[in-house]
Amino acid sequence: MSEVARYTRRSMLGRAVLGAGLAMAATAGLGGVAFAADAVKLGVSIPAATHGFTGGIVWWANQAKAELEKANPNLKITVKTASGAPEQANQLQDLVTVTKIDSLVIFPFESAALTQPVMQAKKKGVYVTVVDRGLTDPSAQDAYIAGDNTAFGRIPAEYIAKKYEGKANIVALRGIPTTLDNERWEAFTAVMKQYPDIKILDAKYANWNRDDAFKVTQDFLTRFKDIDVIWAADDDMAFGVLKAIEQAKRTDIKEVFGGAGSKTMVKTIMDGSNPLLHADVSYSPKFIYDAIKMTAEARLKGDKLPATHIIPSALITKENAKEFYFADSPY
Repeated sequence: MSEVARYTRRSMLGRAVLGAGLAMAATAGLGGVAFAADAVKLGVSIPAATHGFTGGIVWWANQAKAELEKANPNLKITVKTASGAPEQANQLQDLVTVTKIDSLVIFPFESAALTQPVMQAKKKGVYVTVVDRGLTDPSAQDAYIAGDNTAFGRIPAEYIAKKYEGKANIVALRGIPTTLDNERWEAFTAVMKQYPDIKILDAKYANWNRDDAFKVTQDFLTRFKDIDVIWAADDDMAFGVLKAIEQAKRTDIKEVFGGAGSKTMVKTIMDGSNPLLHADVSYSPKFIYDAIKMTAEARLKGDKLPATHIIPSALITKENAKEFYFADSPY
């Protein structure tokens, strides 16, 4: 495995361990004084496993709970999963008032809807690490850990522009209205603005969901008779796109580009078994494990994390796909 893939897929384990120097520098425990906590009650609030990526998020979160509690008797981790923003907000209130957590790792279901509930938790003294889907007001968080969403949008755009020599008709499927989706879309379109002969015919939200992507693609295929590339911005959505293309018997579409480096997508690219799938961009759900580990270890020491930690993304092609394929991965 190359060093790039190792860093991308394993991200912060080992590489981003908080050293003694940071512990000394962060006289930033509660009240601005560093101290070793007698016990830490850490709440983890994440979306339910409604599609492959969040399935990976749930799996890695529970892995972190099992491993970290076993290694740290003074640590108690409570994992809550929510099927929507209102449920997550209610669970967050319970974590603060009933479970009485002092630290929180949250993967917000939506950015705007969760900002105020997280802010309320922080005002009550809870240390907050936000993961992946940022809040609309960053002052509601103490730390932010995410994949490189700018690269997630930029890499496929550059790949498409180069491969199709700056001339193509494109439709796009976005995720859920969140800060990270905005970052991806802005990065994608910033590249495409440099190529006047690349036309983005339309873009719609498909909620990072295979069934929703199938329906959105059906609409695109009905309205547009000449499409070269579909950017699905998520591997689950990409497979929904493929199903719609197959059902419509469309032969004009040359390529579907997903995202996140799922096991199935990487294996398909590695084998060359689907003529519409040639590349992907890495974005592993394992960062929730790393975020929980970093937060728990820091709080047990009475330390804070760096304000921001970004995990890089990489282009996955047939040439390097084996470096991103893990057969035992849940996603």
